[in-house]
Amino acid sequence: MAEPPPAADDEATVFLPSDLRGAHWPTRDPDVSRRPYDEFATQIVARPPASPVSAGRGEGAGSSLARSSGRMAVASTVSRITGFVAKLLLAAVVGTGVVNDSFTVANTLPNIVFELLFGGVLASVVVPLLVRSQDDPDGGRAYTQRLITMALVLLTVGTAVAVAIAPLFTALYVDKSSATANSGLTTALAYLLLPQILFYGLFALLSAILNAQNVFGPPAWAPVLNNVVVTATLVLFAVVPGELTLDPVRMGDPKLLVLGLGTTLGIVVQAAVLVPALLRTGFRFRWRWGFDPRIKEFGGLAAWILGYVVVSHVGFVVTTRVLTHGTSGGVTAYSYASLLFQLPYGILGVSLLTALMPRMSRAAADGDTASLVGDLSLASRISTVLFVPISAVLAVVGTPVGIAIFTWGRGTLGDAERLGQTLAVSAVGLLPFALVMLQLRVFYAMKDARTPTLIMLVMTAVKIPLLLLCRGLLDGEHIVLGVMLVNGAGFVVGAVLGQVWLWVRLGHLRSKRSLRVGMITLSVSALGVGAAVLAGYAVPGSLGVIAAAWVKLPVQTLLGMAVPFGLLALLRLPEFTPVTRRAGALLRRFASR
Repeated sequence: MAEPPPAADDEATVFLPSDLRGAHWPTRDPDVSRRPYDEFATQIVARPPASPVSAGRGEGAGSSLARSSGRMAVASTVSRITGFVAKLLLAAVVGTGVVNDSFTVANTLPNIVFELLFGGVLASVVVPLLVRSQDDPDGGRAYTQRLITMALVLLTVGTAVAVAIAPLFTALYVDKSSATANSGLTTALAYLLLPQILFYGLFALLSAILNAQNVFGPPAWAPVLNNVVVTATLVLFAVVPGELTLDPVRMGDPKLLVLGLGTTLGIVVQAAVLVPALLRTGFRFRWRWGFDPRIKEFGGLAAWILGYVVVSHVGFVVTTRVLTHGTSGGVTAYSYASLLFQLPYGILGVSLLTALMPRMSRAAADGDTASLVGDLSLASRISTVLFVPISAVLAVVGTPVGIAIFTWGRGTLGDAERLGQTLAVSAVGLLPFALVMLQLRVFYAMKDARTPTLIMLVMTAVKIPLLLLCRGLLDGEHIVLGVMLVNGAGFVVGAVLGQVWLWVRLGHLRSKRSLRVGMITLSVSALGVGAAVLAGYAVPGSLGVIAAAWVKLPVQTLLGMAVPFGLLALLRLPEFTPVTRRAGALLRRFASR
C-alpha cells in the first residue's frame, strides 16, 4: 500500500485509504478537485509499533478500519436507543416532576466536573500524545503508565473534593427561591452520583489508549452496558416498596440509595469493561511517577479548549437556574427534549459527516484552501438535506411524541404535553446546531482552538440576557419553551458567526450553491409539513388525546419524512445521493447482525 511521507511533526501517524468495497459516498466530489474516493475517505490512524504495548488485537488494517467504522456506527445507534429507553423508564417510574428534575441536575454534575477537570484536556492532549509516544523505544508503555498514574491522582482528588462540596453545587444550579425546586433531594443524589467523576475519567482515558492502538469495539459498546445497568436499576427502584421521601429527604431511604448507587454502578461497569480489552493488547499497568515534558507542547491548545468548556458551562448554569425557577418538571422537559433533539444528529449526522473530518484535516495541513472549502460546502449541504426535513417533522409531531411516550407510569398528560411542545420548539435549532458542530470541526482541523472558544463566548453572551428575560417575562409553565427557543437562537448566532469567521479566514465559501440546496430542501419540507398536518386533522378526536397521539405519531412522521426525502430522491439532488447510500448500508449491516 502506497504511503505518502509523514509530516515532520507527525511521524506517529500514517494515511490509510479506506476499503473501496461497499463505498457509501460518491466516487467523486462534484464540488471540489476531482480526486477519487480513496483520497476522499483517507483516514489518519496510528502507525502500528512493533512493541508489545500495541501488538495485541488492534484493528489497524485498511479493511478492518472500514469494518470498525461500520461497527462503531451500529454501536452508537444501539447506545443511543438503549439510553433513550432508560430515560423513558425513568420518566415512567419517578414521573416528570420534581424527583426527575432533581435527578437530572444531580446526574449532570459528574459530567460537568469531569469536563472541567479532565475532559477538555483529554480531547486535545492525550490522544495526540499517545499516538506520538508509540515512537518511543518502549512503544509508549512508560508514557502510558505515567499518564494513567497522573490521571488517577487528579481524578481521585477531584472526585473527593466534588463530593465534599456537593451542597455548593446544588446552590449553584438550583434556584432555591422557587417553591417547586427540591435542593435537599438534589444534594442527596449528588452525594451518590458525583463519584462517577472518577469512572468517567477512567473510561475516557482507557478509550483513548485503546483507540490510539486501533481498538474501537469495546469503547463503542461499553455505554450500552451502562444503559443496561441503569435500566435494571430503574426496574429495581420500581419494585422496592415504599415512596421516595421528599420532606425530609433521608440518605438512608432505600429508593434513594437504589437510584443513586445503581446509576453510579452503570458508569463503573462502563469503565471496568475496558480493562480486559486493554490487557489483551499486552499492556500492563504499574505506578510511574514524574512529569513528561511533552505535555507542555499542547498546553495552549488545551487551555483554549478548557476555556470553551468553562464558557459553555456558565451558560448551562444560568439555563438550569432559570428552569428550576419555573414549574417543576421544567428541567426534565428540557433534558428529554434536548435528548430527542440531538438523536437525529447523533445517529445520522455523526455517521455521515465524520467521514469528512480526516480529509479536512489533511487539506488544512497541506494548506489546500480550495479543498477545505469544498469539503465544508459539501458537508453543509448534506446537513441541510438531512436536517431541514427532520426539523419540519419535529415541529409537527413534537406534541404527539410527548403525549404518546411520556404518559406511562407516573407521567401526567400536562407534563407530557409541555415536553412535546418543548421538543417542537427545539426543531428550530437542529440545522444551526449541526452547522455549528461542523464549523468547529473545520477550526480544529486548522489547529485553531481559540476561535471555537470565542464563538462559544459570543453565543453565551447572547443567550444569558435572553434567558433572564424568559425568567422575568414568562409564567412558570412556559419558561421551558422560552429557554428552548433561546437555545435555538444561540445556535443560529453561532452558525452565522462561524460562517462569517470562516469567510474571513478562507475566502469564498460557495454559499450560492448551499443557498440553492437550502431553498429546494425547504420547499419540499414545506410540502411534507402540509401532508403531515392534513393527516393529523384526519385523526378523529373521539379516540381521546393519548390514543390520537399514538395514531398521529407514526402517520405524521412517515408522511412528513417520505414526502421531502422522496422528492429529493426524484430530483436527483447530488447532496442526497450519499445519504441514501449510507442509510442503505446501515440497514444492510443491521440486517446482517
